[in-house]
Amino acid sequence: MPRILTYNVHRCVGTDKKLDVERIVEVIASFEPDIVALQELDVRRTRTDMVDQAHEIALGLEMAVHFHPAMKVEEELYGDAILTRYPERLVQAAPLPGHSYLSGILEPRGALWVAVDVDGTQLQIINTHLGLVAREKENQANAIAGEAWTGHPRFRKPGILLGDFNAAIGSRPYKALARKMRDARTLIHGPKQVTSTFPSRFAIFEIDHIFVTPGVTVTALFAPQSPLIRTASDHLPLIMDFDLS
Repeated sequence: MPRILTYNVHRCVGTDKKLDVERIVEVIASFEPDIVALQELDVRRTRTDMVDQAHEIALGLEMAVHFHPAMKVEEELYGDAILTRYPERLVQAAPLPGHSYLSGILEPRGALWVAVDVDGTQLQIINTHLGLVAREKENQANAIAGEAWTGHPRFRKPGILLGDFNAAIGSRPYKALARKMRDARTLIHGPKQVTSTFPSRFAIFEIDHIFVTPGVTVTALFAPQSPLIRTASDHLPLIMDFDLS
C-alpha cells in the first residue's frame, strides 16, 4: 500500500533553533513513505551553510527528487520538492500569482507537478506552499484549481494535491480547492486520527492538507507526534496511506 507524506521542514531549522538536515531525514525515514512532498527547503543559501537541502534529503532517503525554487536570490534558492522511490517525470514547475498590490513585497510562491508511476498507474502529484495574506492565498488557490494545474487536460485521475496551504478548513482558499478535489480527511471511515500540524510543539491548526481525486482510496491519514518530530520543524508531517483503483 503506497504512503505519501507532506512536510514543511522550515529550512531544516527546528524549534530548538538548530539547523539539522539529518534530523529531518530521520523523521521522514521512520515512516517509510514512497512519495514525499516538502516545503521551505533552502538550496545553497548562506543562512543554512550553503547546503543543497533537497539533494541531501533525497540522498538520505535514497529517492529521486524534483525541486522548484519559488524564490531565487542570485545563486541562493528556496522552495519546494517532490521525492519518490517510484519512476517519475517532471510535468510542470511554475510560480503562482501573488497579491496585485503587494507584488515584490510578499514571498514568491509556486507549485510543482510530478507524474509518478505507481505499479503501472500514472499518479499525478502537485505540491505547493501558499502565501500568508488572505487575497494572495485565494488567488493562488484559484490558480491551482484552474486550467493550468488541476484543471489541465494532463491532470488525469488519479491525482493528489498536497502541501502547506496556510489555510484553515472552511476558508475561501480551502473551499476553492475542496470544490475541485476531496479533502482526504472527509474520506476516512471509522475513528479519525489527529491531523493538526501547526505549530509542532502544540499542534492545533489544520493548515497542511491532502486533496485527492476519484481513484485514490484513502486508508489512513495522520499527523504523528513525538519529542523528535515536535523539535525537528515548526510543522508536523501529514501522512496518508492509500490505494489506487
